[in-house]
Amino acid sequence: MKKIMHTKKAGAVALLAVWGLAGCNEFLDREPLSSVTPSNYFTGEADLAAFTVARYGMFPTHSGFNVGTFGNDNHTDNQAASTYATRWVPGEWRVPQSGGSWDFGNIRQMNYYLETVVPRWKSGKITGTATNVTHYVGEGYFLRAYEYFNKVQALGDFPIIRRTLPDKAAELTAASKRRPRNEVARFIISDLDSAIMLLQTAPPGGKNRVSKNAALLLKSRVALHEASWLTYHRGTAQVPGGSGWPGAGKVENFTINLDSEIDYFLTQAMESAKLVADAVPLVNNVQDNGYNSSSNPYFTMFSDPNMEKYSEVIMWRQYDPTLGINNNVNHYLNQNGGNTGYTRGLVDNFLMKNGLPIYANASGYKGDDFIKDVKTDRDNRLQLFMKAPGEVRLTDRTNADGSPVLIAYPDVTGLQETRDVTGYSVKKGVSYLFAQTVGSMGSTGSIVFRGAEAYLNYIEASYLKEKTINATADKYWRALRQRAGVNTDYKVTVAATNMEQEAKNDFAAYSAGRLLMDPTLYNIRRERRDEFIAEGMRYTDLKRWRALDQLKATPYIIEGFKLWGPMQAWYTDSKGATQLIEAGTPGKTANVSKKSESLYLRPYRIVLANTNLVRDGYRWAYAHYLDPIAVQHFLITSSNSDANSSVIYQNPGWPLEANVGARE
Repeated sequence: MKKIMHTKKAGAVALLAVWGLAGCNEFLDREPLSSVTPSNYFTGEADLAAFTVARYGMFPTHSGFNVGTFGNDNHTDNQAASTYATRWVPGEWRVPQSGGSWDFGNIRQMNYYLETVVPRWKSGKITGTATNVTHYVGEGYFLRAYEYFNKVQALGDFPIIRRTLPDKAAELTAASKRRPRNEVARFIISDLDSAIMLLQTAPPGGKNRVSKNAALLLKSRVALHEASWLTYHRGTAQVPGGSGWPGAGKVENFTINLDSEIDYFLTQAMESAKLVADAVPLVNNVQDNGYNSSSNPYFTMFSDPNMEKYSEVIMWRQYDPTLGINNNVNHYLNQNGGNTGYTRGLVDNFLMKNGLPIYANASGYKGDDFIKDVKTDRDNRLQLFMKAPGEVRLTDRTNADGSPVLIAYPDVTGLQETRDVTGYSVKKGVSYLFAQTVGSMGSTGSIVFRGAEAYLNYIEASYLKEKTINATADKYWRALRQRAGVNTDYKVTVAATNMEQEAKNDFAAYSAGRLLMDPTLYNIRRERRDEFIAEGMRYTDLKRWRALDQLKATPYIIEGFKLWGPMQAWYTDSKGATQLIEAGTPGKTANVSKKSESLYLRPYRIVLANTNLVRDGYRWAYAHYLDPIAVQHFLITSSNSDANSSVIYQNPGWPLEANVGARE
């Protein structure tokens, strides 16, 4: 008991250490996994707590010298960095020789944990508080499910392995056989059901640890992802049983009823999402105009060093610079552009507060000559989470003359590391406190799960299943719009939606290369896009909606703010001479795109040389919906070192040759 009490007192410090630095991880200071045995480990509550929290590194949280998770939507139609991703260049994303997403490290760790701990727990051989021990068993199921979901998103079909395997080639090869993605998704849901039964709603360690609501929310995410994937990719090689599916003739004991599977997953998504949405209130938004949002809980929820108090936050990561566990989020976001920026497409997608799109008659849109005009009378999420020059930057510092420290003009020509890439600068996650801007001293918390997702998951799943907005979905949608300061009557928006106009701004106006003809479904997607700006959800959503096919025939050029209007006057020297150098200017290094091409800044049209492979826009290959599997994995699972004889099959469109791009 003495040991357990000591561990509890040190719990907060240990939790921070594991989240922050692997070297501080108590578990890693013990025997390596290969020599750990049930007789000398997994005998007490503290052992279980340390082992599971050491796996929390699989969650996306702030790290490195950058804007943290607020840059995870870069390289989508929502957000842009100064560099591009090869996924938008068919032929340049290539099959690796080794490594890649085909990896079992975390799965092996969790299988070892579960096969060792569960029997001991069932027989009452683990000491400690019974409810806590049970909770940590539940964390094991949750973490295995989370890692398997990563594999489904990246690879689709994947082996289902429930136990650790001996180092025997024949057994390892047999276990490498892929199972259809829908079976893997059902396995994930089964693990999450186990976790839900075992996890506490208020876990030891507070919201820094996995909880029952986190498991329910993840279950809704997994189920919605699989249902929508099967719906929109139906009949293709990306769905088990579809035309050209590479598992045909290789997957044993395979049958599928797609309609039944889709219905099952939609039902699971609805049920689990509703349990979370009904239990987790949305944080209040005081709906200020963004000038100074330091007292607005909806704004501060994304930047607070202590997120425990926010009802909507289900799980978050804490930082403490005094322990060497920090981030640099506000070293960048507060002071500069952080090498990111919202796209014109995203900004134009936000509604007016009256619920009308900006192109609608009587919308009241003020135009985009100035960023302040763009934000006026818009969805409050745009007002809060996008910077405008002249808004407050710091609340605990003033200038020498006593005036407030304000946001400057976006630096669209500056150093890559700090550049405002599009002119539309990210404000989600900004702290108003000077201490957070000091390099390597930031303690901005990092949200892992929040309740608004449950509202959105339910709305989408229920509409896909029932083809109508039911009473529960109506309630959730109105709650989200009310918080966003938008007319809660979403039917006004639906009636005013012109899909031809929306297609100019939004990849998600399409599925399977065709323009959506259902404006209600489209506006459900819009709501998700606008709620989750700068939270890293966009690329996964676009893939599951199959919303990128149209780029094969029609490349998309990313644009930012209206540089070539009155705002160009911001970029002059003391003598009034412009500091803007257009692309293609002889004898000079360009820092902006050509005015003759577009009045809007085009960050990937500044360099026009052939080395810039996205200068003509984002393009797509159908194979890119899934990752390629590295050649090494085929070689070691074949009987004669011939990749073609492997028990594994490559993902659709990818070759069995290293350093070669997708075929289609």
